[in-house]
Amino acid sequence: MHDDRRITEVRLDRFIRERITPAIYTRSTPLSLTSWDVPDEPVPVMEALRQEFLPQEHGAPWGRPWGTKWLRLQGEVPDSWGTAPDTEVEIVVDLGFTTEIPGFQCEGIAWRPDGSIVKAISPRNQHIPLKLLGSGMAVDFYVEAAANPDVAQGWSFAATPYGDKATAGTQPQYRLGSIAIAELNRSVWELQQDVWTLSGLMHELPTELPRRHEILRALERMMDVMDPDDVAGTAAAGRAALAEVLARPAYASAHQLLATGHAHIDSAWLWPVRETMRKCARTFSNVVALMDEDPDFVFSCSSAQQLAWIKEFYPELFGRIREKVSSGQFVPVGGMWVESDTNMPGGEAMARQFLEGKSFFLDEFGVECREAWLPDSFGYSAALPQIVKAAGSQWFLTQKISWNQINRMPHHTFNWEGIDGTRLFTHFPPVDTYNSELTGRELAHAERNYRDHGHGTISLVPFGYGDGGGGPTREMLAAAHRAADLEGSPKVRLGTASSFFEQAQAEYTALPVWVGEMYLELHRGTYTSQARTKQGNRRSEHLLREAELWCATAAVRSGGQFAYPAAELKRLWRLVLLQQFHDILPGSAIAWVHQDAERNYAAVSKGLEAVIGQAAAAVLGEGNEEFLLNAGPHARNGVPALAAAPAIRPVEAVRVTAQDGGFVLDNGIIRAVLDDNGLLTSLRDHAGGREAIAPGQFGNHLELHRDTPNEWDAWDIDEFYRRNVTSLTEAASVRLEQPGTDAVVVVERLFGASRITQRITLAAGSASLGISTEVDWQEREKLLKLGFPLDLRADRSAAETQFGHVFRPTHVNTSWEAAKFEICAHRWIHVAEPGYGVAIANSSTYGHDVARNIRDDGGTTTTVRLSLLRAAKFPDPEADRGRHVLDVWIRPGAGIAEAVEEGYRANLAPRIVKGGHPVEPLFSVDNNAVVIEAVKLAEDGSGDVVVRLYESLGKRSAARLTANFAATGVRAVDLLERPVDAPGVLAGRDSAELTLRPFQLVTLRFAR
Repeated sequence: MHDDRRITEVRLDRFIRERITPAIYTRSTPLSLTSWDVPDEPVPVMEALRQEFLPQEHGAPWGRPWGTKWLRLQGEVPDSWGTAPDTEVEIVVDLGFTTEIPGFQCEGIAWRPDGSIVKAISPRNQHIPLKLLGSGMAVDFYVEAAANPDVAQGWSFAATPYGDKATAGTQPQYRLGSIAIAELNRSVWELQQDVWTLSGLMHELPTELPRRHEILRALERMMDVMDPDDVAGTAAAGRAALAEVLARPAYASAHQLLATGHAHIDSAWLWPVRETMRKCARTFSNVVALMDEDPDFVFSCSSAQQLAWIKEFYPELFGRIREKVSSGQFVPVGGMWVESDTNMPGGEAMARQFLEGKSFFLDEFGVECREAWLPDSFGYSAALPQIVKAAGSQWFLTQKISWNQINRMPHHTFNWEGIDGTRLFTHFPPVDTYNSELTGRELAHAERNYRDHGHGTISLVPFGYGDGGGGPTREMLAAAHRAADLEGSPKVRLGTASSFFEQAQAEYTALPVWVGEMYLELHRGTYTSQARTKQGNRRSEHLLREAELWCATAAVRSGGQFAYPAAELKRLWRLVLLQQFHDILPGSAIAWVHQDAERNYAAVSKGLEAVIGQAAAAVLGEGNEEFLLNAGPHARNGVPALAAAPAIRPVEAVRVTAQDGGFVLDNGIIRAVLDDNGLLTSLRDHAGGREAIAPGQFGNHLELHRDTPNEWDAWDIDEFYRRNVTSLTEAASVRLEQPGTDAVVVVERLFGASRITQRITLAAGSASLGISTEVDWQEREKLLKLGFPLDLRADRSAAETQFGHVFRPTHVNTSWEAAKFEICAHRWIHVAEPGYGVAIANSSTYGHDVARNIRDDGGTTTTVRLSLLRAAKFPDPEADRGRHVLDVWIRPGAGIAEAVEEGYRANLAPRIVKGGHPVEPLFSVDNNAVVIEAVKLAEDGSGDVVVRLYESLGKRSAARLTANFAATGVRAVDLLERPVDAPGVLAGRDSAELTLRPFQLVTLRFAR
């Protein structure tokens, strides 16, 4: 037989394009339009409906960037429309959409005249069924149209002015398309879905399979039996021609796909938070409307924050969502406040993501999420398994790891083992998208790509347009139903994420294990981009620690006279948790988002300083004696951990000696030598006497790199950045400030259009040298690093992560190690050889790199560098320009314990407050390996005191935790403060004996 396959496929494409698609709506008539343009920011619906609406021309340009236009649509449905069999009346609204990027352009939402939501208007979901308007044959409703500009610009990564209202301009972005009453022919629409499913399947089947050719010939018969001039009248015949191939059952061994509706909505990204609120309302209104049409449809919704916005700003829609949660169709998942970054939030912040998220879902819906749901975060901390389990959850889902540049994850379903040994059942959907449309290509890819065939038979597919694209559509549901049992296709079943996990866990018992972090081999620049946002996060986390500690202390010590500000602390915690969303904290959002973040951090700081001030006054009483409030978990200046007492100040000043134009600083604990350019040529601790700086090299080395990634500018640092570097060694001036007890050397450097002023400080009694780098940063597409070449042979580095630290090799033996050329650390990084190590702590830096080389003398130089600043041009072309202060401390002769201590010292500045008497700590622990991370009052308002602690050194550690107040009992609890069994915890009346495994996290509740 002659091969006419390609001829028939081309014929089919044109038949769909020119015959079937235009015939879906058999006739239409325009609606009359009036409109009102919102002067500035969006307004509530009832305020908009009170405005004067003026005549609006069809096809007119509209929408300055980030503006809002309200349209009123009015008309009458012509007699007899929708009365014939298989016909329905719909309103079709085209705001000027393009179909390529459904979530990155204008969007709309339809409102009834009473202020209730109908559904959204989206690029691929432009219809509104007349029956939803509830107005009979009369049409009268409103559309709130948002002129969100296309910041993505085809993912060209070109600098754009649209990310900031101040630079976005006023030119209209869109032109109104067809806005009309239309008559839908249901038979033609169903035919279109049949053809779409079969054609998509056919193109994925090998040409050798008979099934591919059977489908092609059935499609050919469909075209033959239909009249191209009467598609509506012959659609039923066309469907009949396809019925047999659609009815063929799937292979018995076909892979199973659990399809759950989803709409991944970034809580801020190429739009501000205020627009995310509207994107959520649009999407969720679509979802609940679709649920009314299809009782099998299930939607998985993460992010408590997004539903909290709906509750506050769209209460009527929230009530409808609550009903759908009760019916089992709208399913909260994930249990986090937002889908946060997991690399940079501190341990307590990650714990609060789950505490706040799960508590919200329990309080509002009575639902406890059992899965952590993070499809799009930029890599996954090795501490997460323990945190997820401590929150009472048992499963984990991610997708982003499929973006790896070099290495492919070996499993799709596996046990993920964290730093403490906790294992978490994890799934990584082989469909490789969290915005599936359930196309034939996606379904076939999921089956072919699944790496666990022979062990597991099922994977999960999240489907729906995200980021304001409207979520799942009726077309996607049609595809799911058709692929439920279809020869050549995986079997598709609609359902919940939990039903997937239950089936997968039951059938796949001998799971492979992945140990440690799931490092994303991409987006490494997010550890550094938008330094002010990162500083705000770090500062806020530690202010929250202080505020809760001192408020809890005041509440206990005052005998009830001080009212614990639970509501205010929760409000501020939630605001900080929002900023940890995976496009805010990583620095990958537009300028508007980061400006909002900076304002939010300023408000958090102001609020927490007020709370701390009130609590400090309550615990210290009136008086003029100065007290150091030590919120850290280690003693400081003679003040016990978590206590307030007069500080013991060093009596001997630091000795300073001029040497060859530079200075020697010596406080009797460490000795630092700075040359005439302010470079650190020597650093020794007196206890060991060993030199930390590699021979012939120098620390405090600032290096400026070209930073031009191939794509994803704010996200990525590409490895080739290392090949272009300028060493900033020459100083404009080096001077010694008039010393008191401390010694400070000030170094100024000029480069490009920028200026650096460094204050290098050796404090009396300190075991570390401080380097504060103030930068007037005016560079573009550059990366600034600060390096320390150390004379030690480290085969691995230790970097702080949540509730512990993670080791990473310094070699590049395999492609897995080579890919980690930029790594994340929290407050400290440590490198060592047996018997000697160096710790480097920071106050706000996350990006690091560690490399080593062999010198001519045979020794090894291990170089640690911190990434201080970047200057990406997309999506914020002015990213990071301006003044920054970045603080670093280097401690020679340090072990892990000293690194942990240095990290807390670097981030909890001494707080000196006047009062009348010292304050005993609420808790004491007799082993510094066990670190108290949080002290707070219980969430339930009982007045019980909750303390969270962890083993910090990575070894088995025993300790006794004692409450220094009248406690009536102790019990171990989970992150939601519910009783649990905790291995290694022996609870007493007012104390607990602890025998903790490495990095074990424990939360204890002390009754009062």
